[in-house]
Amino acid sequence: MAWLTCVKGKVAGFNSLLCFVKRENNFLRHLYRNKNASVKTLGTQRTALNVRRNSAQVSFNFSKQHRCTQLNDMETKGPTIEEDICDTDSTVGTNCGKRKHEETDQAARHGRGKKRKRGGKQLRPGERYVPPPQKRNPGVSFSQEHFAETSYYFEGGLRKVHPYYFDFKTYCKGRWVGKTLLDVFKSEFRAESLDYYNEAAKEGRIKLNETPVDDLNITLKNNDFLRNTVHRHEPPVSGQPMEILVDDGEVVVVDKPGSLPVHPCGRYRHNTVIFILGKEKGLSGLHTVHRLDRLTSGVLLFARTLEVSQKLDEMVRERQLEKEYVCRVEGEFPEGEVVCEEPILVVSFRVGLCRVDPKGKESRTVFQRLSYNGRSSVVRCLPLTGRTHQIRVHLQFLGFPILNDPIYGSSAWGPNRAKGGLVGMSDEELLEALIEEHRLKESLHLLDLPDEEVSGKQGLKTECKVGAQEHHDQITVLESSGGACGDSSCKVPLGEVKAEGSQGLHKSTSAVESEGEMNGAQRENNSISDEAARTAKSNSFVRDNLCGECKIVRPDPKEKDLVMYLHALRYKGADFEYSTRLPDWAKEDWLQD
Repeated sequence: MAWLTCVKGKVAGFNSLLCFVKRENNFLRHLYRNKNASVKTLGTQRTALNVRRNSAQVSFNFSKQHRCTQLNDMETKGPTIEEDICDTDSTVGTNCGKRKHEETDQAARHGRGKKRKRGGKQLRPGERYVPPPQKRNPGVSFSQEHFAETSYYFEGGLRKVHPYYFDFKTYCKGRWVGKTLLDVFKSEFRAESLDYYNEAAKEGRIKLNETPVDDLNITLKNNDFLRNTVHRHEPPVSGQPMEILVDDGEVVVVDKPGSLPVHPCGRYRHNTVIFILGKEKGLSGLHTVHRLDRLTSGVLLFARTLEVSQKLDEMVRERQLEKEYVCRVEGEFPEGEVVCEEPILVVSFRVGLCRVDPKGKESRTVFQRLSYNGRSSVVRCLPLTGRTHQIRVHLQFLGFPILNDPIYGSSAWGPNRAKGGLVGMSDEELLEALIEEHRLKESLHLLDLPDEEVSGKQGLKTECKVGAQEHHDQITVLESSGGACGDSSCKVPLGEVKAEGSQGLHKSTSAVESEGEMNGAQRENNSISDEAARTAKSNSFVRDNLCGECKIVRPDPKEKDLVMYLHALRYKGADFEYSTRLPDWAKEDWLQD
């Protein structure tokens, strides 16, 4: 029977072709009769002829599935064309004789009057629409728009940032789907109270898919986009100028002061190397080659272009980049070359805590004593691998921790401070002991903990900053003409001062985001120019009615809290070498206070 079906199909195809020939002859006959037809009509008819030819070809190729049973009359601007009816043995009618625009019009008429589906999906009654996610800009790049969010001022040898409004943004995480916004704030963003989030929602500071949230009991769905506007404070950092060692069009090399993070992270944004270079030196779009700990000073490399960045990255991976550090350690370090090859394990990514452990990654550091002053030693360090806190961990293992290391020099490790890798407690107990020690010293900021770990645990004074104007000549609203706020009840219009920001919701209370809010009268400092001093006096902060940090008086950090005695002295490659001067604490005649 298969051959019979095949024959029938071919017969149907030839019938369709014959039908087309008859129609074309009628069409040409009609054109001959209407010699006075306009050029426009003639062009239209030629287009119709091409459409019919295409339709006939498609009908011939697919005659087994779609057989033409009836040809509809064609509408033209000229007289009506009479066409023969094409009969086949098929009982299924198709639109093979229609123009494409006629089919489109018919489909539009057929769908007219129906409610369109938003986003291509029919919503059930009461279901909330979630717009599709937008493409994010690949990579991290900061521009003048970001740099202009706020400004610096200098006070007491510190670089400070005027508080500013900032948007934390994120898409709904998978673990949040099906939970209410209130539940998410309660379980994952505990640095602020639920009362704060409710008040923030009332003032329009919390948005879901760019729409202010009235009720935090709304259930989150996949692809929901959240925006949380906060009043942001940043901790102060060292006011020491950042010297540019090299800028040759390919690389930028700077001498990083201690206390500065390399790039925005945690509570730091404008008080970072990246932002200071962009705001004060006009350098943007830099590629990070390597990083230094916040408290570590010294040589820091950036690539100007992606090509140079990839070249330097390969050198780092292949260990073709020679790094030299200097540090000051407790006690008398042995003379001669000391090599430590103990593996290093990360105990807590949250704190950045590591220790020597057989299950860790292989590490190798070469040490050599440079000097000894009777109490402490200056040691040259050559890390041959690049593990987190490698120099600090290996020195602790050897029994000579860095003199003012807030983590590996802590007594929380026990009486011997983990010399020889002996800790004597679990990782959880160690972490809790370390946090408790710094909590008692009111120095949790040195651990760079997530803000929810710090909130309310330092026993800070929470008295209102009554008479704040006594400490500053005037209080102004940053980037706003709305006037000054005289007390904590003042409400600042968000639309005038809000700044766009990073990905991720505000995980920290404003009450702990800053370790250095402006405090006390301006102190005399010889290292600050008269112009900088005038800037510090003429500028002030944005006071916000919901911000807990605006009501807290914090002491400024001391210099010893901003610098750790570890310095990146030199970076050397096959065809380059960058180095800095020795810091004062690394000189032989230096005496500890």
